[in-house]
Amino acid sequence: MEYKVNLRAGTPDDDNRTYLPESIVGSDIVVNENGNNSQPYPERLKECRGVIADGLEDVWYEYVPASYDPNKKTPLVIGNHGGLMTGWGHAIYTSWTLVADREGFICVFPNAHSLRMWIVEGVFDDFDPKDAPDLPIQKVPKDIKDNHDMKFLLGLIEKMKGQYNIDEGRIFMQGMSMGNLMTDQFARNYGNLLAGAAGSGGPSRPNLLFDEAGNIKNKGGHLAVWHSRPELNGTPPGKNYSEFATNKYNRFYWMKLNECETIPEISIVGENNFAFYRGKKADLVYLDIKNRDHGQTLDEAFLYWDYLFSGTRREADGTITHTETILPRKGDAFALAASPDLDKAWFGNRICQMSTKAVRWQKLKYHGLNGGEKVRGEYTCVPLSFLCEVFGAKFEPSADTLTAVVTLKDGRTLQFARGSIGCVIDNDLRSMYCEALHRDGELLVGVEWFCRYIMNLQVSVCNDVVYVTDHFAELSMFMADLIKDLLKDRAMPSDFSVIED
Repeated sequence: MEYKVNLRAGTPDDDNRTYLPESIVGSDIVVNENGNNSQPYPERLKECRGVIADGLEDVWYEYVPASYDPNKKTPLVIGNHGGLMTGWGHAIYTSWTLVADREGFICVFPNAHSLRMWIVEGVFDDFDPKDAPDLPIQKVPKDIKDNHDMKFLLGLIEKMKGQYNIDEGRIFMQGMSMGNLMTDQFARNYGNLLAGAAGSGGPSRPNLLFDEAGNIKNKGGHLAVWHSRPELNGTPPGKNYSEFATNKYNRFYWMKLNECETIPEISIVGENNFAFYRGKKADLVYLDIKNRDHGQTLDEAFLYWDYLFSGTRREADGTITHTETILPRKGDAFALAASPDLDKAWFGNRICQMSTKAVRWQKLKYHGLNGGEKVRGEYTCVPLSFLCEVFGAKFEPSADTLTAVVTLKDGRTLQFARGSIGCVIDNDLRSMYCEALHRDGELLVGVEWFCRYIMNLQVSVCNDVVYVTDHFAELSMFMADLIKDLLKDRAMPSDFSVIED
């Protein structure tokens, strides 16, 4: 059987998993370091050399799939490698060549001109070389027009347009780590040449995005943008912003520039935590990847294309249009999120008001500890009346609100009482994770127990946020932070002159 997307078997080099060895070039060797490189060197990848800018010779790699039709206008993807990597390294580190095989577009993977490091602003500001004495440091010219790597990318795009039948309205750029910084730098200065840009693992410093007065610093205009932020990415040396603030303000920058709605649609699929923002000028996708270190997953190129780039175009008048994509940018059909000390919750892809605040409650053990205690569990308790609204159940509290009977849509009846860890289910008693609480005239019960045991749903907890879905989902750290900001009415700051977590 013939496949448009075909995984080739490779020869593992398990003795050299710390970096991409040069022996990979032209071979079938695979080095799977934390899931980063999981395919052999593409057979159709072609190394190219030439003088494109400043009279200097540069190197790049072209991938033209067998499905390419020179009679049809064809999208172009420029993939920028991470620091200390190469264009061919980015080609095997990502799955762009596999997407190209399926879709018929062309990829080009340029090398940074020197030291395998892109000339990008902000990387070495306030950086002490003692933190990494072996790291080659690039000098960055003050004027972007004097930046050779930027001129190389600009010239390379023109060269590809002259060499192939490129659709000028569908040129995209993507980068990882330092390549993400390069992609963002290009987008902020020459984004008008692209329909969309994507990056993973290398957000820009907030001071590059906003001036001291909080105004946006931009010359390239709006475009469709994708941010992948691995949960375990970490903050590079020399950064004076927290990782939370850096991720947020990169997102805020493009939300503001693209005039996005501040409330996204949220979808968590396995470990992929998506926030889809719709913009008047262009859309934005934010992805936090659970349990993922610095770098990018092998399937990210497919995600970029299927969710965003496949339906994105820059029209002749400069506007960005979004049409139907291979995969729809839709929030979870069923999702509930809550966090302690907040009286708002997330349900139906909107913010909902609860009758009182959620409470984080500890189940404590005392017996046999001679007056001491041990925490045997921590749970988020929410108003029972709210859970009844979510699940369409009948809620009947007693006159003193200390007990309540709930009738579910399937006919089951549940009875709760203040201070009791028991729940009567159709005249049968079952223990909950923790006792029912009473706050502000409302009974509160643990959302984890109710949704798992009673409703048979998936529950994920991260950073004091509980996320409930009807499918497998693992809430990640930065998505939990995003949800908490939504529930705190902090979806978008009004003043960007002060960078806050």
